[in-house]
Amino acid sequence: MAREQLPTPWYPAGSPPDGVPDSPPPPYRPRWWLHILLFALTLLSTTFFGALFAGDIPETLAALPLGALILHPAFIIEGLKFSVPLLTILLAHEMGHYLACRRHGLRATPPFFIPAPFGIGTFGAVIRIKEPIRNKRQLLDVGAAGPITGFVVLLPFLVYGVAASRVTELPVDTGYLYFGEPILFKAVARLLHPDLAAGNDLLLHPTGFAAWFGLLVTALNMLPFAQLDGGHVAYALLGRLHRRIVWPLWFLLFALGFRWTGWWIWAVIALVMGVRHPRIWDEDLPLDPRRRRIAVLAFVIFLLCFMPQPVVLVP
Repeated sequence: MAREQLPTPWYPAGSPPDGVPDSPPPPYRPRWWLHILLFALTLLSTTFFGALFAGDIPETLAALPLGALILHPAFIIEGLKFSVPLLTILLAHEMGHYLACRRHGLRATPPFFIPAPFGIGTFGAVIRIKEPIRNKRQLLDVGAAGPITGFVVLLPFLVYGVAASRVTELPVDTGYLYFGEPILFKAVARLLHPDLAAGNDLLLHPTGFAAWFGLLVTALNMLPFAQLDGGHVAYALLGRLHRRIVWPLWFLLFALGFRWTGWWIWAVIALVMGVRHPRIWDEDLPLDPRRRRIAVLAFVIFLLCFMPQPVVLVP
């Protein structure tokens, strides 16, 4: 998920281009026990909710008391089919940011995983950057590394998960939840299930469900606002032009809320963070060609992962 970052300063023309401080910051020492504890709790919560909502639990097991159910090997295995790929995708995303920070000499924490007592069992993962990003090269590298790395890692999980999914008929007499299909998901589904007929759908394998959430997380992080990854990449690519187009993009996001109310929540999050990206001294200097290609690749990934209606309740 989006990471917390200290405000990025703007240096006027003539200032040191890298904004190097007078003295080096003190070394950061991670509290590894906290990172490990949060990861373990998140593994437990995502395994439980993954088995409960995404796993294929036989009726004989579903009839067991909750205490016996969650300790049953079959229940745990179904949950791990969801939690392991999901946490691997989230870890890859955050490690992309972390390693990019290390490459530029920026102090950053290892990923913090955030367990949740409902939903899919997690609010995602986050790193904290402990010092300001000093120029657009750093901003682009750090912002794009997470989505690109997470996307590359989720691809094999998506292919396997869709291949292992079963074709089923859509229910006609009861309501159900329909999960939106981004462009990439549709392409993989049609490739692996060419005989999928109208009126049928895929009953997703837990690993496919985890990959679907990975696609959603990637799209949400690549929204082009403020301190989200997409905001970093868009500002690094466009400079001051980003500040001119970001409000129309925000109103577009708000309008999408009439199709899925979750977009209104993200519109509010963008307002709280600040829709515009903080200025950097070199905002008018163009990126080098390689970084421009990386920025374009990041937004191609966004388009492949984006879905206007991630979740729809069909009555």
